[in-house]
Amino acid sequence: MKAVAYYQSLPADHADALQDVELPAPTPGPRDLLVEVKAISVNPVDTKIRRNVAPEGAAAKVLGWDASGIVKAVGSEVSLFQPGDRVYYAGAINRAGANSELHVVDERIVGRMPAKLPFAEAAALPLTAITAWELLFERLQITQGNADQGQSLLIVGAAGGVGSVLVQLARQLTGLTVIATASRPETQAWVRQLGAHHVIDHRQPLSEELKRIGIDQVTHVASLTQTDQHFAQLVEALAPQGRLALIDDPEQPLDIMQLKRKSLSLHWELMFTRSLFETADMIEQHRLLDRVTELVDAGTLRTTLGEHFGSINAANLRRAHALLESGTAKGKIVLEGF
Repeated sequence: MKAVAYYQSLPADHADALQDVELPAPTPGPRDLLVEVKAISVNPVDTKIRRNVAPEGAAAKVLGWDASGIVKAVGSEVSLFQPGDRVYYAGAINRAGANSELHVVDERIVGRMPAKLPFAEAAALPLTAITAWELLFERLQITQGNADQGQSLLIVGAAGGVGSVLVQLARQLTGLTVIATASRPETQAWVRQLGAHHVIDHRQPLSEELKRIGIDQVTHVASLTQTDQHFAQLVEALAPQGRLALIDDPEQPLDIMQLKRKSLSLHWELMFTRSLFETADMIEQHRLLDRVTELVDAGTLRTTLGEHFGSINAANLRRAHALLESGTAKGKIVLEGF
């Protein structure tokens, strides 16, 4: 089968950073689906692994943790899907990625693809939808409905993939006041379109930006990027007994003693945790994605596709990695077809 892989960690602009390769087709395990991949999207995790994780021996390492496609075959213990089903998923970080014609994935982390979306638009959603959903409803413990009306959520880095879903979930499914940060006119317009009540610039001191829009403090923060750079400001912006959730990998240690005076709580979100440890509730990601599908088909949520980079090949994926590493991407970068 065709695939895109790498053999050594190289800069995104290097011709060998990602290569077109031929690999053996995978065989599904008992609970696996064998999926014919139709479209993929690219996430920061792809670039981090390419830069920092060397392949084992001479083996090719395949990246890609967002895919949509058609089930071709199922394992002996599969009960949720059958061949011919249209599916989407983010996969597992401890298994081969989906930048390949065929891919195997555990059925418990797969959802039925929205009927209203083509493959490319569907591929933009799984990883970021799972991350945003778990962060909002499980880590920050926000309740769906209006129970949290009067409270507020500050989303730092709201124009990226996770932020683009999180803004929608918070605006459409909760009573929170949603404050998004974005630094450029086009990204500020994007998060407004997605439903943010307010937009502020994270290049400026956050407390001053909040006061500019008439908000003294917020009850919840979702820090999606550069948490170490904003940490002191986030502590200042949070109301006593507030909650701070983050998904990034801070380059500098966080001084959590700053949280004590206000009794603030800190929460990590990694959407791969359930699949990595095969937790007892691993199937919750299947249910979560099916719920996202319902919301998309009902018109409540929209795809977060930002740019379509053409067919799935090494050259296009190198371009996608370079754009993500520049920090200027808006929404998700999607590729479609080999």
